Amino acid sequence: MSHSTILIQMAAAPTDARPYSLELAPGEQAFFGRGAPNAPVDLLLDDPAVSRRAGRIAAVADYWMLSNLSTFKTYVVENPEGGGEFVKVPPGRMGAPIPFEFSRVMLPAVDGTVSFLVFAPRHVHVPPGSADGGAVTQVAYPLDQNAKYFRILVALCEPRLRDPSTSRIPTVPEIMERLPDLGLSRTAIGFHIGYLAEKKLHVKSPQSGEGKADWQRHALVSLALRFDLVTSDHLALLPVPGR
Repeated sequence: MSHSTILIQMAAAPTDARPYSLELAPGEQAFFGRGAPNAPVDLLLDDPAVSRRAGRIAAVADYWMLSNLSTFKTYVVENPEGGGEFVKVPPGRMGAPIPFEFSRVMLPAVDGTVSFLVFAPRHVHVPPGSADGGAVTQVAYPLDQNAKYFRILVALCEPRLRDPSTSRIPTVPEIMERLPDLGLSRTAIGFHIGYLAEKKLHVKSPQSGEGKADWQRHALVSLALRFDLVTSDHLALLPVPGR
């Protein structure tokens, strides 16, 4: 795949009639859907709940745009590597820009969903450079990745990192079981969670005062994943599951 090509996975088991993938250069587009003689598609999604011509993908430089051609179905584009990141594309929306390098496009189907993968080129980033004078910019969330509290934060985020569709967040006893080498008690883990919430990430308690007792854990996970303070790379800090 060239550096400016969008790659669409068309089949897990390719055949002569259905190749593994389709490449789109900038300016090119591909239609997907159930297909019909009067509505040909490039990517066939053989499900009766999928529109004959359900949508269109257009390649643009190092990203792509999704058009939802259905009249009443919302599509979801999730980042399998992003800890819960997703974009919803409502019916009739044209040219929605998709910011992920790796995406899973999901459509409602008879038995749940149908999906396919889209790979975009590596995004271009501004090279790091020296400051041009002035006051030093402070670190917003100063986290020490060697500290115990950071491993606890990673353990809290682990379920969402491994399965972005889940809403489950580990309890304190589950964190104790997940991080036995730390040798921390329930009280100690609770202290570290409170320290993260109050001193490091400065999450705010529910204004109504009626939030659940575990609001800190939910708020920490939401903030850490939203700003990439914890990513799938940090899972290496945890013991191998099942050992």
